[in-house]
Amino acid sequence: MTSEGRGSSGLLKGRLLGELRPYLLPVVLVFIVSLASIPITLVIPLPIKIIVDNVLGPQALPNYLSILVGSSSLSKTTIVLLAISILLASSVLNYTLGLVDIWWTSKVGNRITLDMRARLFRQLQRLSILYHDTKGVTDSTYRVQNDATWLRQLMVDTLPSMLTSFLTLGGMIVVMTILDWQLAAIALAVSPVILLLTILYRPRLRAGWKKVKTSESAAMSTAQESLSAAREVKAFGQEGRENEQFLTRYTESADAMLKVFLQSGTYNLLIGVITAAGLSAVLYVGVGHVQSGALSLGGLLIVNYYITQIYNPMRDLGRNLLDLQQSFAGMDRFLEVMAEQPDVLEASNARPLARAKGRIAFENVSFGYDKTNRVLQDVSFVLEAGKRLGVVGPTGSGKTTLSSLILRFFDTTTGRVTLDGVDLKEYKVADLRNQYAVVLQDTVLFSTSVAENIRFARPDATTEEIVAAAKAASAHDFIMNLPNGYNTEVGERGMKLSGGERQRISIALAFLKNAPILLLDEPTSALDVKTETSLLNTIQELMKGRTTFMIAHRPSTLRNCDSIIMLENGRIVKETTEVSAVIESMTMTRISSS
Repeated sequence: MTSEGRGSSGLLKGRLLGELRPYLLPVVLVFIVSLASIPITLVIPLPIKIIVDNVLGPQALPNYLSILVGSSSLSKTTIVLLAISILLASSVLNYTLGLVDIWWTSKVGNRITLDMRARLFRQLQRLSILYHDTKGVTDSTYRVQNDATWLRQLMVDTLPSMLTSFLTLGGMIVVMTILDWQLAAIALAVSPVILLLTILYRPRLRAGWKKVKTSESAAMSTAQESLSAAREVKAFGQEGRENEQFLTRYTESADAMLKVFLQSGTYNLLIGVITAAGLSAVLYVGVGHVQSGALSLGGLLIVNYYITQIYNPMRDLGRNLLDLQQSFAGMDRFLEVMAEQPDVLEASNARPLARAKGRIAFENVSFGYDKTNRVLQDVSFVLEAGKRLGVVGPTGSGKTTLSSLILRFFDTTTGRVTLDGVDLKEYKVADLRNQYAVVLQDTVLFSTSVAENIRFARPDATTEEIVAAAKAASAHDFIMNLPNGYNTEVGERGMKLSGGERQRISIALAFLKNAPILLLDEPTSALDVKTETSLLNTIQELMKGRTTFMIAHRPSTLRNCDSIIMLENGRIVKETTEVSAVIESMTMTRISSS
């Protein structure tokens, strides 16, 4: 192995031990419970040997049993009772141990999985908006659901099973060697062939199942996209086409599954043939040994039992070897996310912030999402506490980026943003973001009740405070007309409500939070003129006494601003307090363009 390979292996082991340390004792107990089943498995055929050799046959009890019962001369009836007792005891112990194994491995495994998912979810929440925009929600969700299970798969499911299978296999070979080394040699001659077949077929089956899962995922994606876009599908009359695509995807999945089943069936057929050949050879040679007196009939039955069972631990070992690689792949993906550093880091000596006065200043700020493209160039302006600033400009000019920097979703590339004269980087991140109430153009609600959606702004809010916020947002009347009032479920992303209703809920959140700074990102541009006019009055009430940063396309939303800055290509091209002149210019532009 190269030094690089040894270094990589050492790093992997170190990371594994680091993740395993909190669960070391419970995992050790998992191994102990799993290994306890080995002697019971080896004892299971013993009663048959006792009945055949020592009851039906003339042989005396083996020395180990004579020592156990304290006598070598027992009646046939007593020996039968002894055999039955061993059979009952081993069966009860086997099933009891199986129950303990299921309970304990499930308990430990579920705890590990929950902890790993929680850690991964917390880490994903810490990572920047840019990370999620780049990786996508589906990838992050998949990692939480599947990659976070790697430690459970490795330490609870795979390694104990692997070690148990290996030791069980070794134990069977040792017992067979003691009884008849020639029969053990025949078994060993068959075993490598079984193991080789397992190693050869596992990659094929794994690739086959991967294709099945990929096809199923594609089919589910087709169904999800089609149902999510039900309005568009119906509007264009494409139900038939979507149905054909759905059937095509699932047909591919069914074909892939059939291929896997055929491969699995072929594998089992070959294993069965090889096992039967080995068993036939053992029987042929074993009968001769019994006739010559070299082996008892009970011994031959035990050897035959082990031969029929020996390929199970071998098959399990082959599966475990591949599961081991799958667990390591999940480990790499898990640790890959855990090693990601957030773009926004909190200083070790970050200062707390109870309630800001609200003065925001951009000082020669430039920003780019990567090193080559700058979204903002040398931007400087001051928004005094309690004042209202409107931001206008064409799409892509950097308006939303300004609000992202105020919220500290990102840090500036050069220059700085201050709040009350202090660089945003010096504040505790949670305290900083608690100073803002945000109303966006596209309001996304959670799939819960109206009350819980409003309470999201302040989880400790009382019902009376929620109702007061809804009334301030002019949302109380429509909420009371809903089927269950404030307890009405709003549906996925709030789609049971109209756009205007969702926006009023969003404004109610802002009222409830009662933050000193208000960020409005085109809050009415997706609404019709009548709904917009109604909402503007509510928004005006919301802006009172708060520092307001408003991004707008429509001139009507700027009427209550104290000043306006105009952005173009990431630069401020105009800053003015002549709000009415800017509104008139924007109105004339909209009229001429229409």
